[in-house]
Amino acid sequence: MNPFQNIIATFRQQGRLAQLIIINVAFFLTINLSLHLLRIDLVNYLGLPIGGSRFIFKIWTLVTYMFSHESLGHIFWNMILFYFSAQLFYLILGEGKLLYVYVMSGLCGGALLIFCGLLFPASFAGSVLIGASAAVTGVVMVMAIYAPNYQVSLWGLIQMSYKYFALLTFILSTFIDFSLNTGGKISHIGGAIFGLAYGLGLKRGIDFFEFKFLTKKRNHLKVVSRASSPESLHNESKKTGEKRMNELLDKISKSGYDSLSKKEKDELFNLSQKK
Repeated sequence: MNPFQNIIATFRQQGRLAQLIIINVAFFLTINLSLHLLRIDLVNYLGLPIGGSRFIFKIWTLVTYMFSHESLGHIFWNMILFYFSAQLFYLILGEGKLLYVYVMSGLCGGALLIFCGLLFPASFAGSVLIGASAAVTGVVMVMAIYAPNYQVSLWGLIQMSYKYFALLTFILSTFIDFSLNTGGKISHIGGAIFGLAYGLGLKRGIDFFEFKFLTKKRNHLKVVSRASSPESLHNESKKTGEKRMNELLDKISKSGYDSLSKKEKDELFNLSQKK
């Protein structure tokens, strides 16, 4: 196995959270090394062009922009917020949905800004959108709806419910001096809209990711044979685990994450590792 294959194999062994952070860091390093060593500005190829219909000729940038950062401060704060919010997301909802929410929030943020650019092309002429802010905002908003009462500590000094943390983060990053980085802040709103919609859907028993009702219908276990094979025992155990996880998630959606006992929190964590 050559070094490149080793890198790919190691990457595939990581969880979704680690993979997304690695991709963001890889884009950041590539952009900066290309700019400072080769004098090639990759932002022109990876960033989402705003204003008029320019994005049609660079349609791939609707995805690449949400992984692209140019300044150290930009990627640092985005990844810090993403890491801590995604830890809670991963614990409660699992890693599969994390990738979905990240990408969909980024797409919605980019789409909203494109729409604004079509309406007011002069206001965004020559603008290019980069950064994971919209995608990260979506992840934050899902948890603000789904686990609003989860307690977080700011710098070990201030204790507050996650819903207030999300609101504070959103106001500071989006509405403080809206005239500065207006395009980026509009994309935050698009990401937040998707995150709120997805979180509300989950609380009502609808999962857009799996396109099915979570709590309206339950599959009952059936005995298919008297002599159960190892495979059927495994499937039965898996269904039992999924049923128990749904019960815990229902409790969270109704009363908040803190309504779980320590035993239930540990049980939820163990079940989420098997997803």
